[in-house]
Amino acid sequence: MTSAGRFAPSPSGELHVGNLRTAVLAWLFARSTGRRFLVRVEDLDRARAGAEAEQLRDLAAIGVNWDGGVVRQTDREPLYTEAIGRLTAAGLSYECFCTRREIQEAPSAPHAPQGAYPGTCRNLSAAERELKRAARPAALRLRAARGEGTVQDMLHGSYTGVVDDFVLRRNDGVAAYNLAVVVDDAAQGIDQVVRGDDLLPSTPRQAYLASLLDLPAPEYAHVPLVLNADGARLAKRDGAVTLGELARAGVGVEQVRDTLLASLGLPEGPLEQALAVFDPAALPREPWVWPGMAGRGA
Repeated sequence: MTSAGRFAPSPSGELHVGNLRTAVLAWLFARSTGRRFLVRVEDLDRARAGAEAEQLRDLAAIGVNWDGGVVRQTDREPLYTEAIGRLTAAGLSYECFCTRREIQEAPSAPHAPQGAYPGTCRNLSAAERELKRAARPAALRLRAARGEGTVQDMLHGSYTGVVDDFVLRRNDGVAAYNLAVVVDDAAQGIDQVVRGDDLLPSTPRQAYLASLLDLPAPEYAHVPLVLNADGARLAKRDGAVTLGELARAGVGVEQVRDTLLASLGLPEGPLEQALAVFDPAALPREPWVWPGMAGRGA
């Protein structure tokens, strides 16, 4: 299987310009290194009807093309079940009955990194587990053997973050994000992950899990986010920030594409022109503030 990069949106609604900028970067990273470029729809959480088609339409409109068919996580449950079975057989998982509030209110375990799961359910007896099962369904957590992990990132360098007993399967029976993304990337031959730097803190967990499953960890590039005028992460509530909304405000897709490329110091026009001069080392390292384009139609 040849190597690949990917873009993996969640189909909760239309992509906004921050999502599209990350997709363009993932495409440039992959194509500039001769990799295939794949699209995977991460639809394990609730999906909005029609959102996937809108997202694929907008990716194509901006010039992002991909190889092969689109993969959906909801079609891949047997892969997640097999991976969880391997971890459980090795004694590397345990049931957890904690609610989100209980985790937030629990005292941290001694010497545990800030934000780590405190281990409340780690050493429950069989009788205690049986009693708790009668009250609520269990999630399944990884029994991690370390508190921190370090990964190398093409833009951030060496990054050390929390590796705690994170969730493998939610209490509704659905595979959790950190498990699914590791299994999917390996199964698809993805050895380059380019995504927003808000996901960098979860990366040591994912690299550690890959090592437990004897899967290769990809190379990572966590790119800066797009912010609104207040310095907060851009969201759909920030006005005209999707291609559809901008089109209704008189702003064409080519103008949006060229604005995104200019924010990266790349030439305007079709993405192939940017690809010809793309250099990851020259990319900006700071977040970019979306200038707002409503009323600026060409």
